[in-house]
Amino acid sequence: MNRLLHACGTLIATAVVAAALLFGRPWLALLWLPLGYGLAWVGHFLVERNRPATFGHPWWSLASDFRMLGLMLCGKLDAWLARADAEVVTARGDQASSAIRPGLKPLS
Repeated sequence: MNRLLHACGTLIATAVVAAALLFGRPWLALLWLPLGYGLAWVGHFLVERNRPATFGHPWWSLASDFRMLGLMLCGKLDAWLARADAEVVTARGDQASSAIRPGLKPLS
């Protein structure tokens, strides 16, 4: 649910910026902030009950939202997350990492 809120917020914010520039009202592009981050923050505060990375790393958070959206739209997010989970398990020294996703190769 949180990922869906992030994706919707990113798509809406991108559409607002594009529409504002297209219709010659650049000041409306400022609405990307409450629209884009607002939905993501709802996901963090109400769904996951955690603190968004936006507060400590705003640019990293923004770039990550676009990366996640891109992976979602290409249908590669599940594989990317599985690989990331396997890498975390391996980093902890758990031998079960190969059982999580055998043969998983990096995305190209």
